[in-house]
Amino acid sequence: MSQVILVTGPARSGKSEWAETLAMQSGKAVVYVATARDNPDDQEWQQRIQKHQKRRPQDWVTLWIPMELSATLADAKPNTCLLVDSLGTWVANLLDQDHQTWEKTQTELLETVQLVAADMIFVAEETGWGVVPAYPLGRTFRDRLGSLVRQLGVICEAVYLVTGGHVLNLSLLGSPLSGKIS
Repeated sequence: MSQVILVTGPARSGKSEWAETLAMQSGKAVVYVATARDNPDDQEWQQRIQKHQKRRPQDWVTLWIPMELSATLADAKPNTCLLVDSLGTWVANLLDQDHQTWEKTQTELLETVQLVAADMIFVAEETGWGVVPAYPLGRTFRDRLGSLVRQLGVICEAVYLVTGGHVLNLSLLGSPLSGKIS
């Protein structure tokens, strides 16, 4: 039986580091699914990617999957642990999708997650804890990511919040809401 874990929190909170720790503890071969797009012209972005790469064990396989996440998960082998970092970047990559297409994409991902035999660890940024974005695209991003994280959290065995230098297991501390968004 596969295990699905969600690690969420604000920027620079240690989400990825905690997810990497959980992946190492799985005892399985780890496939790191990077949703970022490589951009050699953005030196700061390249430094972030390199920092992540240096932290990971050399035997982890890295797949660069900026868009086709569901298909990648569906192809996973049962004896692996997929670490998807991050859902926020994946959502940002798909912001040009209209509402109907996005709903289909989101549903496909959530359904695929429930069918995959591999362990999966998802990293997701928390958005919407502050000011409402001033621009429509920013609000679309916030709403799509928030909805996806909520729905994924309901089907996960464990949900962790990493903030303020601490890891909280929300699955033990809280009660899940339904995945339905009204």
